[in-house]
Amino acid sequence: MPPHDQKEWRPKGTSLTPLRAIVPFIRPYTGTLTVAIIVLLAASAATGSLPLAARYLIDNGITTGDPEQIDFYFMVVFGVILAISILSAARLYLITWLGERVVADIRDKVYAHVIRQDPTFFEVTQTGEVLSRLTTDTTLVQSISGVGISIALRSTVMMFISLAGVLYTSPSLTLMILMLVPAVILPVLWIARKVRKLSRTAQDKVADSSGMANETLNAIQTVQAFTLESLQSKRFGVAVEAAFLAAIRRIRVRFVMSFGSMFLLFGAITLVLWMGTREVLAGDMLPGELAQFVIFTVLLGSSGAMLSEMWGEVQRAAGAMERLIELLEAEPNIRAPENPVPLASDSQGRITFESVNFCYPSRPDTLAIDDFTLDIEPGETIAFVGPSGAGKSTTFQLLLRFYDPTSGAIRIDGVDIAAADPQAVRGRIGLVPQETMIFGTSALENIRYGRPGATDAEVRAAAETAAADEFIDKLPEGIDTFLGEKGMRLSGGQRQRIAIARAILKNPPILLLDEATSSLDAESERLVQEALESLMQNRTTIIIAHRLATVLKAQRIVVMDQGKIQDIGSHAELVEKNSLYARLAELQFRSAEEDARSIQAKIATA
Repeated sequence: MPPHDQKEWRPKGTSLTPLRAIVPFIRPYTGTLTVAIIVLLAASAATGSLPLAARYLIDNGITTGDPEQIDFYFMVVFGVILAISILSAARLYLITWLGERVVADIRDKVYAHVIRQDPTFFEVTQTGEVLSRLTTDTTLVQSISGVGISIALRSTVMMFISLAGVLYTSPSLTLMILMLVPAVILPVLWIARKVRKLSRTAQDKVADSSGMANETLNAIQTVQAFTLESLQSKRFGVAVEAAFLAAIRRIRVRFVMSFGSMFLLFGAITLVLWMGTREVLAGDMLPGELAQFVIFTVLLGSSGAMLSEMWGEVQRAAGAMERLIELLEAEPNIRAPENPVPLASDSQGRITFESVNFCYPSRPDTLAIDDFTLDIEPGETIAFVGPSGAGKSTTFQLLLRFYDPTSGAIRIDGVDIAAADPQAVRGRIGLVPQETMIFGTSALENIRYGRPGATDAEVRAAAETAAADEFIDKLPEGIDTFLGEKGMRLSGGQRQRIAIARAILKNPPILLLDEATSSLDAESERLVQEALESLMQNRTTIIIAHRLATVLKAQRIVVMDQGKIQDIGSHAELVEKNSLYARLAELQFRSAEEDARSIQAKIATA
């Protein structure tokens, strides 16, 4: 599939083929659709009988001057109108329900598909673009799969009924109508193609503005800290204006299409009615027959006008469905093989990197990991140390199988993770990142992300082990307190303890710590370190380290630079024999010497 951010590659479709993708979503509700169509046909039949009732009212009632006949035929007309009202309301309810149900299923499937994409997808796809497709585009599809399809079906059925009615009433006048049809239809079809193209462009512009808004709102504190509110408002205003102008271009073309179709259609009908009036005056038609012909013609004209109007909506929906199909057809690079190799039921936590080489897809010519070979024993604590860009975080991403190595293999308990199900691999690993993501829900549910099936008691126990209960109990509603978007109600240290509680609840055999204390103050760091010590017991742990206190907890230290392993050893050994590590210790670890002495004292007295 071509890159997701290159909109120009997409074919500018002129057919309605993308709408076929709606069929699988409608199929589960065939029963509802069948009932809706039966009701629609009944409503159309009732509407089609209205001209006949009007004809008999005029010819057998009004023209005879018989009050009883007039009363009878007025009651017939009233009964027809009542039937039309009931059946039309039932049709509208059933079809509207179907449209809402189908769009809900489409949104659900698109989201479930997108959330399983690998990081490469999100490197080139804006979140706002995806959100726009989940909202704006599905709303356009809803217009055609719900009320739109109802109007289209009703108008189509009524067009055939009306056409049969005018043909039955006056074949000569009907022939003239049919001769005028191409003059009405062909211009509408030609303009509709332009509507389709402009609709697609307008939807892309809306997605661009949504992407910009999502990006800036997610970084609102940075925007405000640099006083960029005015600049971002101007940029968003430009994006919104571009979306507005694209929409106006589409509206103008639709205006021309609407005006042209209405004028041509009703102009043709007026011409035919003029000729029918001449036939009544000549005695070739009865007044009731002319009234019947007039009503059928009006129904025919309104049905045709509605179909021409719906054609523009159909084109917009086809463009929207095209964009949704792109998301549904996106295939992740990282996925489970057809026959995944199962991981050991009793995991020991042994990790092996075998001559691993890796380049990020966006930088195919640069090795992020270069001939990386390392054996990590079960229960061992390893620290990765190195300058920025050394590849430390990349090893975590490879181990979590967010990416696959370009060459070489990574094994967990002897199983190549490339041959295993990614979810099974990630199920064995607990991650405490440097920046913890807190979701917009309660503290209880945020911790429960570690193991969704955990009981409330298990969640509370994990919070206590992570020393998170100390601040959770002080929240307004305790563990049920809403933490705000991204945990805005918590400090950095508190968010980290929530992350540790998640990992404790998950209870994985392998633990990855992306220097969870590097940005904390001394008191928060002490509390988090105590929680980490509890978490690290009896598990294989890999730490990305920036502080000496963290490094000294490791049984081995791996020095990395430019994706390669430079050296492996203890702190004392590496200070003596590795100049890169010695320099890092001097520059990065100097401020932590007191912590180091404290930890060494604890080790000595342990």
